[in-house]
Amino acid sequence: MSPSPSISPAARPTSSPGTTPGTTTHATDGTPTDPTNGVTADTATRATNSATNTATAGAAPDPANGAAPGSPASTPEPPPTPSAGDTRAPLTPGALRTIVRELAERPEEWIHHVRLSTDERWYRRLAADEDHEVWLISWLPGQSTGFHDHGGSRGAFTVALGELEELSLGGPEQGLLIRRIPAGTTRAFGPEYVHDVHNTAVGPAVTLHAYSPPLSSMAHYDLRAGGLVRTSEEGPEQW
Repeated sequence: MSPSPSISPAARPTSSPGTTPGTTTHATDGTPTDPTNGVTADTATRATNSATNTATAGAAPDPANGAAPGSPASTPEPPPTPSAGDTRAPLTPGALRTIVRELAERPEEWIHHVRLSTDERWYRRLAADEDHEVWLISWLPGQSTGFHDHGGSRGAFTVALGELEELSLGGPEQGLLIRRIPAGTTRAFGPEYVHDVHNTAVGPAVTLHAYSPPLSSMAHYDLRAGGLVRTSEEGPEQW
């Protein structure tokens, strides 16, 4: 998810229209909107020393609690589930960006849930409503999502701790875009966005994700010479 966490809210693209891998373009903080994908970036740095110190104390490895998607965290109560009757209009990417940015500034509300898993990314749903949901995801070095969509949901994620790298396809002349996403960076995207996020750093990372409507499915893709090829799909029962 971005759950694969995505960690994570219907038409789904089968590929990124008109895109063919080409010259790799590196983009850093402040990358302008990707016109083909409707992506916005906000690089306001929020990670504080106090949050980092708290994370170090609260994010000890716990494979028993965080090894598999959907595994319960240390708290006894189950993660929230979306309400029945999805009648509200989806939130905009900008509204979702605000949700994750503001939540990242309140680590006392989520830092104690963080776990690390050596098998795969750990994630937990923190909140669910009719029009959106919020996920908490941790990443050890080398862990990634692979190319995936979000089942027609809009989304946003922010790196609260650590650093990640994001890959996406730009227009025919842009080819593969690679973005470094340090702590404090927020990414927001529209319903047809496809990307791959992974931890290429030497330390763990923690991210917060919001999707609207709540994720109903996610398709996975392989990047081949002719572009993205859809290979599989998963649903909430697998999270």
